[in-house]
Amino acid sequence: MVLLASAVLEAVWATALGLSDGLTRPFPTLVFAVTASLSMLGLGMAIRHIPLGTAYAVWVGVGAALTVGWAMATGVEPFSVLKVLFIAGIVGCAAGLKALPQDR
Repeated sequence: MVLLASAVLEAVWATALGLSDGLTRPFPTLVFAVTASLSMLGLGMAIRHIPLGTAYAVWVGVGAALTVGWAMATGVEPFSVLKVLFIAGIVGCAAGLKALPQDR
């Protein structure tokens, strides 16, 4: 659950970074700094229980999917069926890695 929350925060910080105009706008910059820190903290906590490669793949995959999905939903990026299919592929691969048995 911590890993999923960290991935959501990754999407928030990526969006805030885009809105910060090169870290020149105070509020988006603050949101970026806080959520990036919390996201990294959560990822660090998750790798205590999940192999690093798997945790990172899930974190990046879910974060990327949410970031692109939000950008398309808000009109920042144009909607594309191909984008949706490729993002679904990323999420599917990350879920597959998470579903593999852990040999720890």
